[in-house]
Amino acid sequence: MRRLNLILFAVVTVLMTAMTAFAQAGAADHPVDNNAGLKAIAAGVGFAIAVVGGALGQSRIGAAACEGAARNPGAAPKIQVMMILGLALIESLVLFALLVVFAKIN
Repeated sequence: MRRLNLILFAVVTVLMTAMTAFAQAGAADHPVDNNAGLKAIAAGVGFAIAVVGGALGQSRIGAAACEGAARNPGAAPKIQVMMILGLALIESLVLFALLVVFAKIN
């Protein structure tokens, strides 16, 4: 009896996992998107703006950190830690913009 229950549960499990294949939408449910090329161009331009803004912000942080370390060499380690934190946050925003671009294209 135990072996029969095991086989029954195995068959039910296989059938339950196959149900997701039948739940997929057909081609008639999704209309054709004629503006896919325009979306890709817009996403590329938007990401380019995000990258330029991030690069400008990073360059300003680097310049300010160099100025601060030159004016007060004793505070250079603290300035460097804050600079690296700021650079990491700006870079994470640029990577988030890239993620948004990929999400909007598809």
